[in-house]
Amino acid sequence: MNYSIKQILKIGLGILIGYGCTSPQGKYARLYGQIPFDMPEVILPTFPDREVTLTDFGAKGDGTTDNTDAFRRAIDSLAERGGGHLIVPAGVWLTGPIVFRSHIDLHLERGALILFSPEKERYPLVETVFEGLDTRRCQSPISGRNLENIAITGEGTIDGSGEVWRPLKRNKTTESHWKSTIARGGVFKRPDYWFPSAGALRGDTISDMNVPRNLKTEEEWLAVKDFLRPVMVSFIECRNVLLEGVLFENSPCWCLHPLMCENVVIDGISVRNPSYAQNGDGLDLESCRNVLIVDSSFDVGDDGICIKSGKDEDGRRRNRPTENVIINNCRVFKGHGGFVVGSEMSGGVRNIWVSDCQFLGTDVGLRFKSRRGRGGIVENIWIENIIMSDILTDSFSFNLHYGGRSALETLEAGETNTHIQSEQHPVTEETPIFRNIHIKDIVSYQARNAMTFRGLPEMNISDVLLENITITSRFGATFEDCRNIVMKNVRIEPREGSAVTQHRVTNLQQ
Repeated sequence: MNYSIKQILKIGLGILIGYGCTSPQGKYARLYGQIPFDMPEVILPTFPDREVTLTDFGAKGDGTTDNTDAFRRAIDSLAERGGGHLIVPAGVWLTGPIVFRSHIDLHLERGALILFSPEKERYPLVETVFEGLDTRRCQSPISGRNLENIAITGEGTIDGSGEVWRPLKRNKTTESHWKSTIARGGVFKRPDYWFPSAGALRGDTISDMNVPRNLKTEEEWLAVKDFLRPVMVSFIECRNVLLEGVLFENSPCWCLHPLMCENVVIDGISVRNPSYAQNGDGLDLESCRNVLIVDSSFDVGDDGICIKSGKDEDGRRRNRPTENVIINNCRVFKGHGGFVVGSEMSGGVRNIWVSDCQFLGTDVGLRFKSRRGRGGIVENIWIENIIMSDILTDSFSFNLHYGGRSALETLEAGETNTHIQSEQHPVTEETPIFRNIHIKDIVSYQARNAMTFRGLPEMNISDVLLENITITSRFGATFEDCRNIVMKNVRIEPREGSAVTQHRVTNLQQ
């Protein structure tokens, strides 16, 4: 169900209060009655009963008129009167960056397409966070900082023109698409890896996990500006955020990135990026608290639904975990992982409930990743009622030796998903901890590997309950550097080898 832009949900009491519409059972009351931890009421944004239409400010939905100024003036007009709904009617609305203000609902009517300009000079460098680190990137097509009561709703589409920004690997796409892409010019890192410009390639060569290092002058930053692809929707330190009903597609980099936000509801949206989209994550929820993600679909080129909280020293200094998150009735197609934690989790992740989801053809189904140097604690995770099919590597993957590659890239490079790693390091604030994780009522059909758990010798993955699970796979389950793993009614049916293999495991109960 999609509710109108003028309806207000009061979640905790389970009451839906609308204009002429009441219900004794709120939309999310059922979920609140099932979560296995204490969680505050999520507060949805409310808006004055005031509307303006984009065309009131001279906009034209012809796909060629630049409507940047119209969006700005419409938002300013609403904000100066206390907020309200900005209606985007059917049409193709070409624009540069849109900057939100508090108390604004950007509402896309059916047939509306907001198309962001492919002209890169429209997106200046700004201070932000990416890959969990404080850095600079190009301004996001949609952004807002230190706001309250903001929303993107409706039945329309938002397109980020990501094809002009992204590099391309030949093995990820068709021959015809590869040829048409490289015909635009650009440069090659190697014969099968294309970048849209020399600056983009330069940025790649000086970066650690997509973040350039040791840049000091403005000239140095501008020389690699093409590499600094923006996330499409960036909301930073905002309260009461709603994304509902809209299709978000073709982002330059990550699609949706709520950062340090409180009270976030993502309901009934779709996120679509091409399967070849580099860093084309669907949702990266970072250092947020009190979040609902429901009834949504993700078909992307990287991780689908990803939980983060900062990286290494920057994340530990921020010290803001992602906590109190409900994920229900979501689907992930393709992508590197269905539900993912990490690898940037240095501020911690806790109190997450994932239920009634489907992961179809992803590289990994449930993916937990980190490495030495991160620090942070991931704990109190509940996952249940999950259906997976045709998982290309692991149904479940816990990898605390993450090296930056996707699981499929690691496999294709000839590296196994597990290996014996006996060297023990000292335990410090840089040691990641994964514990108290409950996974039950899972069916995974035709995975490559049933599950792979790779902990650290000095800090095992611990206290994991696996219950009521059936997996058909080519290979079985491997546990390495784990303790207190309980398997209750777990049936693994590998076509090759043993159902369960152990290396340095303490107290595995089957």
